[in-house]
Amino acid sequence: MNLQAVSSTEKAILCPKIQSCLPKQDLKGRSVAIIGLGKSGISATKLALARGASVLAIDENEKLVPLWQNILSEKHSCLKTILGQFDHELLKEADVIVVSPGVPLKNYGLSSLLQSGKRVMSELDFAAEVLPSCTKVLAVTGTNGKSTVATFAGQILHQLNIETFVGGNLGIPLSEAAFQCITSCPERFLQVAVVEVSSYQLEIPNKFFHPSVAVILNLTPDHLERHKTMENYAMTKCRVFSHMTEKKIAILPLGNSYLNEAIAGHENECNFAWIGAHPGVKIDMEARIANFEVPTIEHVSQLPLSAMKTIGTQNYYNAAVAALSVIGLDLGINDAAIYSTIGNLRAPPHRMEVVHKDSHGITWVDDSKATNVDATYTGLMGLKELKAVVLLGGLAKASDVQGSNGFERLVETLKYHRGVITFGSAGMMIQNTLSSNGLNIPCIRARDLKDAVRLAKSMAKTGDAIVLSPGCASFDEFRNFEHRGKFFQELAFSK
Repeated sequence: MNLQAVSSTEKAILCPKIQSCLPKQDLKGRSVAIIGLGKSGISATKLALARGASVLAIDENEKLVPLWQNILSEKHSCLKTILGQFDHELLKEADVIVVSPGVPLKNYGLSSLLQSGKRVMSELDFAAEVLPSCTKVLAVTGTNGKSTVATFAGQILHQLNIETFVGGNLGIPLSEAAFQCITSCPERFLQVAVVEVSSYQLEIPNKFFHPSVAVILNLTPDHLERHKTMENYAMTKCRVFSHMTEKKIAILPLGNSYLNEAIAGHENECNFAWIGAHPGVKIDMEARIANFEVPTIEHVSQLPLSAMKTIGTQNYYNAAVAALSVIGLDLGINDAAIYSTIGNLRAPPHRMEVVHKDSHGITWVDDSKATNVDATYTGLMGLKELKAVVLLGGLAKASDVQGSNGFERLVETLKYHRGVITFGSAGMMIQNTLSSNGLNIPCIRARDLKDAVRLAKSMAKTGDAIVLSPGCASFDEFRNFEHRGKFFQELAFSK
């Protein structure tokens, strides 16, 4: 069906909930506190006002004043903003508390409020509550690769002219999609929401967020400063399967002991499919073919992946999982249609992104999104066609192994490359770890990323690559991984 040609009346027939979309004042007369006024908080505030609520918007950062005023420039009599210190008793008076993902539950007394029975919601759940019932949700989470798989799934659906939102933890908050739905219907007929979901968005148990297909790509040590243990991390990730019915599909990696233990409570909620087994997807990397067997819809097929143009062998896996997820939505898409999209798939920025090939024949690759060791390992394993000078460094993350920072894992794959430059606050630690674990290529420590690029230029030879794949967070020198990646790209083009 060509959705662009569907009339408003036909849309209402396809999705009865759309008939009552404009406007949805379900929170009229109620008060909503929004905590954390980054992108998610701003979108949740817009949504709460559109739903008729009186809103108390809170953030402890006083410097948000100009940004906040610019984004919500209209004056709302139902909106009150508090930046900096505030009286926590105000939260007890709110009917609903919506928490942005960047705010831990230990802050603002949120854990106690949640345990007391107060209605405390994630921004994700607050948005899902008002999504049209006809909108199918594809949720993608995991430690690494979730942005790429969500992007690939969205690109497949967009190329097939299916009205699709792509966002969540990736780019645009889900509250923005919900806001557009309740203020634009029936003109906006949202058939699929592809939502990247972080573990932070799942800390508060969700009630209304119940995907048609949910994916956990992998689980490796990350965010342990917040989740403390791998067991807690796995349990939090598996909340993405909550409230799924037996007709819905949960996709997981094969053989992860933490996830296998955590999914025990979800066995009767959905159908499991596996990355690496059937039902699910098996990938023949030599032949570049994905073999699918999809539960619930009895779909068995093969998908050639040889048309892929994106760098890195890991992206064959990402494309295969994205295709499996789209098939699992049961939208009536045939295999030929999905095959027609594969050659056009492009990874999101800062994920093994080729940004420049300079006059010396050096290929510059931005993998700034590799903020943990496993992401760097995966990226380097997929880069076998190029010898590289690899840039490692930044702010190291906690490891789940006592006495280890995890970088020793990289020694085996690094030995095929030209050299390593370490930088940032973890630079000396990384250099010492690699050297003491038998690294057999040059490993030089730089002051910062700019100095690391200077040294990499002197080390690289014609035909090599210079790869930023830090294995660390960026906050010692940059605002975020995007800021780090953009700075690297500027250095790539500088003389």
